[in-house]
Amino acid sequence: MVSAIKVGGRRLHEIAREGREVERAARPVRVDRFDVEALADGPYPEATVVVECGSGTYVRTLAADLGSALGGVAHLRDLRRLRVGSFGIDESRTIEAIEADPAAALLPPVVAMRDLAPLPVGAEEAVAVANGVVFTATLLGGADGPGPFAVVDDSGDLLAVYERHGSALRPSVVIAQTGA
Repeated sequence: MVSAIKVGGRRLHEIAREGREVERAARPVRVDRFDVEALADGPYPEATVVVECGSGTYVRTLAADLGSALGGVAHLRDLRRLRVGSFGIDESRTIEAIEADPAAALLPPVVAMRDLAPLPVGAEEAVAVANGVVFTATLLGGADGPGPFAVVDDSGDLLAVYERHGSALRPSVVIAQTGA
């Protein structure tokens, strides 16, 4: 009930703050790993659990479901995200490190988009991309799959992010500057 999912045009957490609960439809999720790494016994046992799951999985609901399956109740006390896509906790920076050197904490745009399918283009296409041109998928040779695509130039710099719309590739974000 405290998620951002909408029911009847309203977010669940808004309804929950009013002290109400509404029926929620079950939705499919993907859980690749659910390991209990530690268990502290006592009147209110605590478990340390590592979950690897797909986008849109509400881990708090997994905890509640686990409690129900065991004949009781359960909730999350702490939640720490260790990875999003290929970005792991080892690449994170503390607030202090960011404050000390903000530029060092920034990733180049092409690295930030590393989970997208890369789509290299030559100099001529790079000019068109910088101007937001819509391409047919066949004109940009490596545009296999559904996308989105990280469009990069000959030197590997990110120019734009393109998405497939039918047989067309349209820019959703253009970073490249036109030479004006």
